[in-house]
Amino acid sequence: MRIATYNIHRSRGLDGRVRPDRIAAVLEEIAPDVIALQEVLSIEGEGAEKNQAEYIAGRLGFHYALGENRRMRGGAYGNVVLSRFPLHTVRNYDISVSGCERRGCLHTDVRLPDGELLHVFNVHLGLALLERRRQARQLVDEVLGDPVLRGPRVMLGDFNEWTRGLTTRLLGRHLKSVNLRRHLRWARTYPGIMPLLSLDHIYFDPSLDLEKLTLHRSRTALMASDHLPLVADFALKLPRPVEALQEAAETPAP
Repeated sequence: MRIATYNIHRSRGLDGRVRPDRIAAVLEEIAPDVIALQEVLSIEGEGAEKNQAEYIAGRLGFHYALGENRRMRGGAYGNVVLSRFPLHTVRNYDISVSGCERRGCLHTDVRLPDGELLHVFNVHLGLALLERRRQARQLVDEVLGDPVLRGPRVMLGDFNEWTRGLTTRLLGRHLKSVNLRRHLRWARTYPGIMPLLSLDHIYFDPSLDLEKLTLHRSRTALMASDHLPLVADFALKLPRPVEALQEAAETPAP
């Protein structure tokens, strides 16, 4: 199962051109199963440049869910989750802090082919330290702490946290954190053309095995946005059948 997070910067590339077709091309290069996009502008009834969520989902043939954080130019602006598998339960948590830009955490449930539900939380946190601290506590208390959650969870997105701060420590009590230094040649992910900071992160349940992590640096990706896609390959740990466990318990030691 391949999962990616990608801040597309309203599909505005480093050349100043708004080209959602380039974003879609980058995602086609990655071939993910689930995608978390941030900074997506979607104006209904407009062309591809303005209704970006619908265009990108249609180009990939994916299901999609949009979490509107605020209005921009008459359209919805926020986070989007795309999936090749059906989506269920869609909820957008308002994690805005007074006096700061509106922010959100989009929760969607992905129905995997084996029937398992994967809880996906697409996050875009604020720029200020105190702002992120409040948002991190809300994510832990209200989002991850929801007692109805069953099944593996993945929280990913643009956390705007380039050091191991409170957000990392709080989320680390509930989920495993992807260690960028262990998997990538460069632990920095932003800006894409010459990375100086690590803003994009992935947290996941212990029931998932991280098999591979890559920062996608194709020629198209380097131009399409100021961020690069962070791509993780996961395997779901399957519990041993009850019969096998019983047999192992009953077999005498040599």
